[in-house]
Amino acid sequence: MDERTERVTGVSGHGPRATGMDGATEAFVAHRNLLFTVAYEMLGSAADAEDVLQETWLRWAVVDHTTVRDPRAFLVRITTRQALTRLRTLRRRKESYVGPWLPEPLLTAPDVAEDVELADSVSMAMLLVLETLAPTERAVFVLRDVFDLAYDDIAQAVDKTPAAVRQIAHRARTHIAARRPHEAVSPAQTRHALTAFQHAIETGDLQHLLDMIAPDVVLLTDGGGAVPAALQPVIGAHAVAHLLSRLTSTALQPAQLNGHPALILRTGGEIDTVLAVRLEGGLITGLYAVRNPEKLTRIHRETTMHR
Repeated sequence: MDERTERVTGVSGHGPRATGMDGATEAFVAHRNLLFTVAYEMLGSAADAEDVLQETWLRWAVVDHTTVRDPRAFLVRITTRQALTRLRTLRRRKESYVGPWLPEPLLTAPDVAEDVELADSVSMAMLLVLETLAPTERAVFVLRDVFDLAYDDIAQAVDKTPAAVRQIAHRARTHIAARRPHEAVSPAQTRHALTAFQHAIETGDLQHLLDMIAPDVVLLTDGGGAVPAALQPVIGAHAVAHLLSRLTSTALQPAQLNGHPALILRTGGEIDTVLAVRLEGGLITGLYAVRNPEKLTRIHRETTMHR
């Protein structure tokens, strides 16, 4: 799983990177991408995931490493505990969040989309489903169903018995199965739909937009109270298409975000919105528009570095 998660994290953030590393530093760096992805899937925030990694490193640095038999499992345990603490704090903050809350978008390598299981686990739609789980359920689901950790290792990470973890995993799996998209959509299908979608927006072709959008489509816009955004979900093809038709003067840039094709909207050269879609039955059933500037800082930095 560590090799797969390397492609999720894109440009790395905090943590030691010096050459001539000692054993402890080498172990942390070797598993850093795995730890970041665990934290990100638990929190839905790249910034908070980076903070969790910093806290993990500080705790790992003072451990007596001669007593650690499995550095990977030990590091995942520290990361999970730190992420759980932060997740409970974030949940309290979300109670007073202005408008819909969406995960912080994350640039991912193009080949992540070819790994259907990994791409699904970091998708906007899936991260929103994970938000409906209790913190411990979310941790158990991520560690078991996404990263295939042993029940004994998960039990140590969440301070439960292995038997309790099995029950939590079953409950979380059932909860997720009832809410996640049931139809697998290939990367090629998503790219094709998004290209047509982008063309319809750029040309202001309202009818073409309506043809691509499901009648009960839902648009969520996250401005965090910092920029204009709909404070309630926008529901229905005509209402959503009407809003999207106003974007003809915005520059649209295809990107690979959260394991799927998406669009970056720029105004005056600056990132204004990141737009991800959910596709089912050949139609767009969900749109996720992240406008909160705090959640676009990482995307801005990374796209600027690669331009």
